[in-house]
Amino acid sequence: MSKSIVYFTRDLSPEGLKKLYARICGPITGKAAVKLHTGEKNGPNIIPSDWVREFMAACLPEATIVETNTFYEGDRYTTTQHRETLKVNGWTFCPVDIMDEEGTVDLPVEGGKWFDHMTMGSHVLRYDSLLALTHFKGHTMGGFGGSNKNLGIGMADGRIGKKMIHQREGSDDMWSIAMDELMERIAESTKATVDHFKGHISFLNVLRNMSVSCDCEGTEAQPVVTPNIGMVASLDILAVDQASVDLVYALNPADNKALTERIETRHGLRQLSYMKELGMGSDEYELIDIDNGDKIITPTEAVKDVVPFSPFAL
Repeated sequence: MSKSIVYFTRDLSPEGLKKLYARICGPITGKAAVKLHTGEKNGPNIIPSDWVREFMAACLPEATIVETNTFYEGDRYTTTQHRETLKVNGWTFCPVDIMDEEGTVDLPVEGGKWFDHMTMGSHVLRYDSLLALTHFKGHTMGGFGGSNKNLGIGMADGRIGKKMIHQREGSDDMWSIAMDELMERIAESTKATVDHFKGHISFLNVLRNMSVSCDCEGTEAQPVVTPNIGMVASLDILAVDQASVDLVYALNPADNKALTERIETRHGLRQLSYMKELGMGSDEYELIDIDNGDKIITPTEAVKDVVPFSPFAL
């Protein structure tokens, strides 16, 4: 099987987003949705809303940001709370659709061992295409959060779908599913979305402010110690997440220790192997350096000039 293409830039800016999106924009047609993690109130590590505003104004002026409510009680548990949090975090420059605001819809999961369907916000059916615009970072239970987590958990509705992923039936512990089984359930949920938008979906990961904590932890997130790397984009969800993980692992051990430990202690790499088993993409890819004439490079070459993280760098 031929290798998938993953585009890479070190340019962490609105311009970088525009340049990278231009390489994967073909599938985004019709009424377009942009799925990103808009964050808990004042979350310090989310993709800056002003970056996304400039990017969408230039590249997706008619698109809608889409989100769903959370399974846990926090700043985005109800639609009312969620909309207030969107204002606080600056997501006011375009429509934001809380997709489970008016109910749910079941999308099929083909070939799953845990699910035959996933319950989504009903508004998913409003859209013809989807851009997964993902802040790549660690995750408390998933090890890492890339495009797979953004869609797998982020598209599932807050009351039914997310419960299917996280809580074992009959358990009083809402986080009773973990390790390999959790990774597999997340991937099966993602598959429902990827299959629904087949041929009309693209993926872009931003490797910046990579705390070991998810953006759902907001201001309580662990301090960032992993250096900023850049951004990657692809039409292949497995390839884009595999490349993101490979770039982190290519860093000096002193720089990646916290994040790689988080990934491995949660069995996060099972996300990748199970996506491959489900036929969701390829873990073999060519990394295209768009900053240097589309040269094919290795992850090690991509990160060779990365400097230790500084909170004042951006």
